[in-house]
Amino acid sequence: HKAKRDAKSKFAQWLKTTSGQTVDPDTIFDCQVKRIHEYKRQLLNALRIVVLYNRLRENPNLKMIPRTFFFAGKAAPAYHLAKLIIKFLNNLAGTIDGDTIVRGRLKVVFLPEYSVSLAERLIPAADVSNQISTAGYEASGTSNMKFMMNGALTLGTRDGATIEMAEEAGEENFFLFGLTADQVAGSKGWYSPGWHYDNEVETRAALDLIFTGYFSRYEPGVFEPLRHTLLTGGDHYMHLADLTSYLEADRHLCDLYGDPDGWARKAIINIAGSGKFSSDRTIAEYAAEIWNVKACPVR
Repeated sequence: HKAKRDAKSKFAQWLKTTSGQTVDPDTIFDCQVKRIHEYKRQLLNALRIVVLYNRLRENPNLKMIPRTFFFAGKAAPAYHLAKLIIKFLNNLAGTIDGDTIVRGRLKVVFLPEYSVSLAERLIPAADVSNQISTAGYEASGTSNMKFMMNGALTLGTRDGATIEMAEEAGEENFFLFGLTADQVAGSKGWYSPGWHYDNEVETRAALDLIFTGYFSRYEPGVFEPLRHTLLTGGDHYMHLADLTSYLEADRHLCDLYGDPDGWARKAIINIAGSGKFSSDRTIAEYAAEIWNVKACPVR
């Protein structure tokens, strides 16, 4: 408990000094740190936050563990939609900061100029690691391993290296959700995002809030390309298909966070299970199986 709390305090102090932003180290530090891309689904994370925001607006007395959501990553120079997702995250952050109903309970921070130096500060402070790419699209990934080694619990899909991580530490010590790669591939001919909009109340409410301009009052229509991505364009990366499952896994995560000993137990098991992903093990296997070289004693 103390090591994680100290890391969170240090990060909060550093952020205040360097950017003037204030975050509360006693909130859940919920992180998604990676390149901005549709398949990595920062937009799915944003939809989760909008749903939580709606819940608090509708019921200000709702019991909810205070959360700080951190995003970091860069978009390719010509990737317009990825840059629009960054804009939406910043608009979402500004709207939440200005709403007294949710102040102190929800906060969104987009960290610009993501770098190794920033990662070295943020990853040890993270409570939650979001690894939520559409199943079947992530080749591997390594940031998820770094979060695991630093005691963050993974909220994620069965994709990339997260599958191997869960095998090492046990799926019961992860918060997994969503369609599998086979289910994603099998849904291509019939999947309808409109069904989720029509039949899932919280999904519809979140999308309506976004597309009626609530987060873009001075720029009407600026987020219309997101409507195309999620609804009229077919939701290629299955955001709406996985949103309800994501929210359910998120609920289980928050329930566990209310049990500090139970949370610490899973964090320690994750740290212990991360040894397989050491570069020492990888290089030793390469040396033996591919390079056919032996260690040379150094005197």
